Amino acid sequence: MSHLPPLPALRYFEAVARLGSVTSAARELHVTHSAISQQIKLLEDIMDVPLFVRAGRGLMLTEEGRLYALEIRDALRDIELATRKARARPQEDELVITTLHSLALHWLISRLPRFRQTHPHYRIRLQTGLELSELQQGMADVGIRMGQGPWPNLAQQLLFKDVALVVASPNFAGGKLPRTPSEVIRHPLLHETDNAWLDWCRAAGVPEPVQEIQFRANDSNISVGCAELGHGLLLTRYSIVADLLEQGRLVPITDVRVPYPYPYWLVWPQREVVPEKVRDFRTWITAEFEAFSAKVRF
Repeated sequence: MSHLPPLPALRYFEAVARLGSVTSAARELHVTHSAISQQIKLLEDIMDVPLFVRAGRGLMLTEEGRLYALEIRDALRDIELATRKARARPQEDELVITTLHSLALHWLISRLPRFRQTHPHYRIRLQTGLELSELQQGMADVGIRMGQGPWPNLAQQLLFKDVALVVASPNFAGGKLPRTPSEVIRHPLLHETDNAWLDWCRAAGVPEPVQEIQFRANDSNISVGCAELGHGLLLTRYSIVADLLEQGRLVPITDVRVPYPYPYWLVWPQREVVPEKVRDFRTWITAEFEAFSAKVRF
């Protein structure tokens, strides 16, 4: 790569080409006007190609300069992205976990201190989201996802098959909570996934809800919050309300529970040798979910 121009010259050239002014480029880059001019002259000398023509007291891109600026802009973006990725990749003593926001908030963060007690040498970084790109690009060590799998370029291990149940605030309907499935379907209902209530009604042996679904959200945390505020009866995953049930902030309505169609999986980048920190977390999270599963009644 002996023909590569200096990076400062490319950055200064791109800024002038984009902003149309040496003064504006100097202000954006926090350098002097003369520093910009010197780097552009250096770049033109190295390339032996005119990039600007002088028009009065300003500069105007030549056609060669315009085309070069477009390619340099893309190249600088690639360098910036590569740098961000390199800086974001986990360090040797850092365990980066990516998971669903709902599971992180309502289940994982209350249990992570137990992992820290047995593995205090790891720094924990928790990231939430639905994408798998962080794992596939090596920016996270391990993830917890819901679904059926398989996921490309990722190893996976089944962690937990969840169930769905109806919950409500203990103050819902003035504390006069429904006791039977037939009473449930006559109350305002909160909605998370398509056909969830239909599956529950079939299992409970009652017809479809006579009440129109009162509220729909694409985020389980919002639905749980609505239930806590007493806005309706919520059919949701046991995993994200178990702690709230123990705390009395929500209460179960009837004993009817149905299998949730999307299990939790532990996923991590496929490698010939699994890093020790991934093995440590896999052992711990497996034991945690096994203990948690013992509480689930079908």
